[in-house]
Amino acid sequence: MLFDTSTTALVLTDPQNDFLSPTGATWELVGKSVEENNTVEHIEQLLVSAKASGYEVFVSPHYYFPHDHQWEFGGTLEKMMHKIGMFDRPGPLDLDGFSGSGADWLERYKPFLQDGKTVVCSPHKIYGPEQNDLVLQLRKRGISKVVLAGMSANLCIESHLRELLEQGFDVAVVADATAAAQHPELGDGYAAALTNFNYIAGVVLTTERAIEMLESAVSVGDL
Repeated sequence: MLFDTSTTALVLTDPQNDFLSPTGATWELVGKSVEENNTVEHIEQLLVSAKASGYEVFVSPHYYFPHDHQWEFGGTLEKMMHKIGMFDRPGPLDLDGFSGSGADWLERYKPFLQDGKTVVCSPHKIYGPEQNDLVLQLRKRGISKVVLAGMSANLCIESHLRELLEQGFDVAVVADATAAAQHPELGDGYAAALTNFNYIAGVVLTTERAIEMLESAVSVGDL
């Protein structure tokens, strides 16, 4: 797999406060994994490298509006996200209270994500990108290879990985630029994700290796 600026992009899922800030709604569940993986710093390093090297950056964010809370059914973590008010906004056209909220970008990422060049897609609603315009935006810009990072490993990252593969993209997952919930009953989401990354991803990378490839277009071969 070769990275080049004309066909390769960095895709981030949910680089938002509710996942990555100690004041975020899920920190009690994901904080230990985020800190162990140095996730916040690794995402920032990927952003620095991608921007400096001329790669396009896409964000697939997670927002919930009042009408989303009227859903009548959902999965375990989906219900939990609604219950604790993750990624809540007052409406799709309303930014009241957005700055610094759980739905906002982590402050240190704003210079990269709000530079007028980053493509911020419409929100995905459960875990995968099937309901937003990420695939359309990638294809319209000639992207065929994706470097995937963000939150959280066994939910949105894994779901984006599977759908992007099904859509014909070549995907490299940056395994230490993500993290996941560790729950006493549900189990270790990060460990589960690593198993599946190794089974299904085109390439699984560390942040250090991903940056080397972004900056020098090094091939790691076809797996």
